[in-house]
Amino acid sequence: MEMETKSANFYAGALERIRSFMIGLAVLLSLAAWAAFRWPAALGFQLGCAIAYINFYWLKRVVSAMADRITQTGKRESGKGIVLRFLLRYVLMGVGAYAILSVSPASLYGLLTGLFLPVGAIACEAGYELYVAVARGL
Repeated sequence: MEMETKSANFYAGALERIRSFMIGLAVLLSLAAWAAFRWPAALGFQLGCAIAYINFYWLKRVVSAMADRITQTGKRESGKGIVLRFLLRYVLMGVGAYAILSVSPASLYGLLTGLFLPVGAIACEAGYELYVAVARGL
């Protein structure tokens, strides 16, 4: 039973670790983008990372709100608010892409790359979970 509790506690922290990986990767890769491609690409990458982080946060809130509405527990949130936040995520990405493209077309590659930040963070989390599973037997 104790091993199950340790495993449950470990996996319950995955979302917070993914957020930490996102912040760490954003800083590290922004520096690498600046060193390799200079400020336009780095600025686009940072904007893409910011949009991806906000998108990830809002997606978590939408999923939690939908789960609360389905199970009828916790605070109830209007369906309109859930749909509005869902659509606002895509509007934000479109506005960011248009702004970057109109200022510096070269930065668009950085922006699009930055939008993949959650993928890198989830890959880091998967690697960490694999390491912990092998090293600690969770």
